[in-house]
Amino acid sequence: MSEKFNFEIISPDQALLNKEVKQVSIPAYEGAMTILKDHISLITFLRPGFIEVEEENKIEKFYVEEGTVEFYDNKLLILSSSAVKLESLAKEAISKMIKDSQSRLQSSEIQDKDRYILSHKLEALEQIN
Repeated sequence: MSEKFNFEIISPDQALLNKEVKQVSIPAYEGAMTILKDHISLITFLRPGFIEVEEENKIEKFYVEEGTVEFYDNKLLILSSSAVKLESLAKEAISKMIKDSQSRLQSSEIQDKDRYILSHKLEALEQIN
């Protein structure tokens, strides 16, 4: 019996991924989650970080800033306008996002929610860089 389930990442303009996978790790607001076949149904939101997709012995990574997640009946669906394959990110773009995020974090008028999101974004981007 297969231990795989269907996984899709969809952005507003295209389907980024649609395949059978063994497991997917996501950066949810509740913390990091790993989804395996027969996981309990869930709906949650993504915070900035990495989606790690494992199929056989290969791991594919995506950087994401936000999105929604639904898992039901062994089908995982991520809707995100910010998901991008990790190797598609240019070093210059990463450096610019880091500088912009650091600058916004220095603002005295930043809300706690924005501070939380930016700190996770910075942490993820610094891991890439």
